Amino acid sequence: MNLIDRISRQFEDNMRTSLEALEMLAAPIAGAVEVITASLLESGKVLVCGGSGSAGDARRFAAQLVNGFEFERPSLAALALSADTSTLAPLAGDPDTASLFARQIEAFGHPGDILLTLSASADSARIEGAIRAAHERDMRVIALTGADGGRIADCLGPDDIHICTPAERKARIQELHLLVLHCLCDGIDCLLLGVED
Repeated sequence: MNLIDRISRQFEDNMRTSLEALEMLAAPIAGAVEVITASLLESGKVLVCGGSGSAGDARRFAAQLVNGFEFERPSLAALALSADTSTLAPLAGDPDTASLFARQIEAFGHPGDILLTLSASADSARIEGAIRAAHERDMRVIALTGADGGRIADCLGPDDIHICTPAERKARIQELHLLVLHCLCDGIDCLLLGVED
């Protein structure tokens, strides 16, 4: 096996998938930017959660809203639901780990807030529970998934935004999710700060 050829194929697959995603996802990403920005301007907040491998991306996105992305600006209200390990630890006698994100949404979520979820598998009981809890709190949901969206897509309501990357491989899905998160950060900053280019 020629490693250089294998690496080249990874780059080419990434670029091909990214270009395909651009046509499909530009409009929903723009819609998500507008929804998040409107919530933040109305003193709302963004709650972010990611299933297993996406938990780190959820924490990074929340940190970029709070600490800034590429422009200096005031902090924005965002909370990664996978950040507090004490909250994530199941209570004694309560083995239902599927409700861990949902319980945090019940504690911190309010009408007008946004829930942003990330899942490369598209079938995550924790994410599904989080979406249901957000709907009970009159929160809009922005769901980043891959493949066909799986059961997560079935949980979404008509006012939610589904950003479903056109990929089957988890590596490509996660790469595109990171690009989408960067687009969201950039778009939010541009709308808030009036940046033109």
